[in-house]
Amino acid sequence: MKFQFKYIVFSIVIFLFFKCNSVKRVPFENIVDTNSKKITLQDKKVFSIEKEVFASNKFNGARLSDFFKENDSLFTAFVEPENTPINNSAYYSFKLWSSQPKTIYVKFTYPKGFKHRYVPKLKRNSENWKSLDSSLIYKRDSLFIMKLDLSKDTTWVSAQEVVTVKDTEKWYKTLIRSKNYVHLKSVGKTKLGRNLPVLDIFKGTKENKPIVVLLTRQHPPEVTGFFAYQEFLKSILKENNLTETFFTKYRVLAFPIVNPDGVDLGHWRHNANGVDTNRDWSQYRQSEIKQIVRFILKESKKFKSKIVLGLDFHSTYEDVFYTNKIKEGTVFPDFIKSWFAALEKEIPNYKVNEKPGNSKKPVSKGWFLYGHNAVGITYEIGDETPRERIKLIGKVTAEEMMKVLNKY
Repeated sequence: MKFQFKYIVFSIVIFLFFKCNSVKRVPFENIVDTNSKKITLQDKKVFSIEKEVFASNKFNGARLSDFFKENDSLFTAFVEPENTPINNSAYYSFKLWSSQPKTIYVKFTYPKGFKHRYVPKLKRNSENWKSLDSSLIYKRDSLFIMKLDLSKDTTWVSAQEVVTVKDTEKWYKTLIRSKNYVHLKSVGKTKLGRNLPVLDIFKGTKENKPIVVLLTRQHPPEVTGFFAYQEFLKSILKENNLTETFFTKYRVLAFPIVNPDGVDLGHWRHNANGVDTNRDWSQYRQSEIKQIVRFILKESKKFKSKIVLGLDFHSTYEDVFYTNKIKEGTVFPDFIKSWFAALEKEIPNYKVNEKPGNSKKPVSKGWFLYGHNAVGITYEIGDETPRERIKLIGKVTAEEMMKVLNKY
């Protein structure tokens, strides 16, 4: 009898534990396997070529698998992804220097089936990042070679500007300093123990306030989307009548780095478990998405707040907004139409590139639609969109979003 009672109590405890820790799944038409997969870690080292030319991947965000000499002036940078299958967007990042001034040519090579995507970005000393001049690039079919002048000073060569976890933390902590209505929290830790931060932004009460969710850096190299995200967040945190009205009505949950492990590991796309986090918005097998979703749902339930809009900032070959075709019956069926019209009006020489399609794979924009009847948008910025142009786009998209939402 005593054993039966203990068994019943134990069963109840286990049931309550799993009930409290379970997260509502969202069904999608096409299921993606997001179980953890093995990754190949880089061998962090300095590649010394005859003690004359040096290459290094010994920094956060680096990606270089091998570096070797072909002839007196031609060198090969070989880059492998963290695992496969993976998208064909080869990311690389390394440092170069030489014992004496020397002009070299660097050929980029990848495993079979992969090709070069990004125009190299360079940085020397305290200079800002800049794209390599096209006159110093030789490209034909799958062959990509760049010409560089080296010296004892380090030259950073990267597919995109390097923005590490530490850089990101410094940015958002500086941004929210002295803003007492922005509450910095943690939703948990990644596999490698890195923090998953969220900026909980509201004024007054949280009760019954509709929630807007902002996500970025699911895919590590996609920094142009992150640059737009930075300007977007900066704009909604300005002190003016527009933002004051907005925060009397809405609450924002901003996640400034969804995949910190992948960022610092220099991954092409995946997290430390070898999984694309933007395919895990159904089963939540990865800790990053599970903890973010759990936090959003907990806050929504606790304060009786609807999730009304989700923007997920990414990068691709061109500026584009991926939207859901389903709009009728959603929380704000006219939001996208009104928002896009305002962007074309307020941004000089700007034409919205919208690609609508209902999410079949478990991505974030589909999670917002199917799970919450909310507007979900994947907000993409082109790899080579001018950085000053990105700032303008980020600023105006934030301002016009607030103007449209303030009318509801």
